[in-house]
Amino acid sequence: MPKIVLGLDIGGANLKAATSAGRAASVAFPLWKSPDKLAANLADLIAQFPEASELAITMTGESCDCFANRREGMEFILKTLPATRVWSTAGKFVSVSEALTDPIKVAAANWHAGATFAGRYVPSGEAIFIDVGSTTTDIVPLRDGKPNSVGFTDAERLKVSELVYSGVKRTPVCAVMPEKTCAEFFAEMRDVNIVLGLMPEAPGETDTADGRPATEAMCLARLARMFGGDTETLGEDFLLEGAERIHRRQVQILCVGIRDVGQNRDLPTVIVGGTGEWLALRAMANLQPKSILSLAGVIGKPLSGCLPAYAVALLASEEKP
Repeated sequence: MPKIVLGLDIGGANLKAATSAGRAASVAFPLWKSPDKLAANLADLIAQFPEASELAITMTGESCDCFANRREGMEFILKTLPATRVWSTAGKFVSVSEALTDPIKVAAANWHAGATFAGRYVPSGEAIFIDVGSTTTDIVPLRDGKPNSVGFTDAERLKVSELVYSGVKRTPVCAVMPEKTCAEFFAEMRDVNIVLGLMPEAPGETDTADGRPATEAMCLARLARMFGGDTETLGEDFLLEGAERIHRRQVQILCVGIRDVGQNRDLPTVIVGGTGEWLALRAMANLQPKSILSLAGVIGKPLSGCLPAYAVALLASEEKP
């Protein structure tokens, strides 16, 4: 029987896992608040996949501000895991010792793993891969099925729009629409998307701006604070119209990033994936690329939502001994 590899994507806000056989899970975990609980949370997640015999990882959690620098964060994360392989932006796995020797190539490399997987669907010519997550959006140019990025670190990628710090859940509303809103962490894009019906209510999620559940009523209350009022003084119609404006602004932000990466030329094939794939598809309506491939339509929403984890699992399972 073929070996089954478990891939982990260890982020600052979520832990994601997927096997090379196609099973996936994601759990919210604010690493920056409770680094001491990482080992236990990872152990619980790994225990959900007893069929896996090997482990491969990628991460972004090392950039959390609970660590003095990325090297310290990487050392902390790697010490919580059994023997593993770590994906690098060189397009290959490295050992833990190699990762610690050259942390720049493995820090926040999950975008590269996802893009490497996505590239197999466009093996020749130019393409763009877009992965919309809860916090950020990766916009990665592809050439002949391989990542063809200008930047490799977060700092480099931000400069050229290959990394856009805007996602469908955790992005503060004031970062999307700073004018005529309160410059406070009163509400997130999750609130906007829930009240507009773009995402379902999530009563079990309390990692919100005010710690109250992610229900429509509570989302409206958080949005009202962004406009300097509350649901009694502002009213639902005003808040829904404001939410529409905020949503359109985020779509515009993504469109600008995609045009930058595409160098304002006619867009080639675009591959979309991630938790917020639907937001990328909305941006595509304004950009009209040559063709669009939905990873959720190909591999399913659970795997698309955990794409870097699935990518490293699959890439590791295909690696020759």
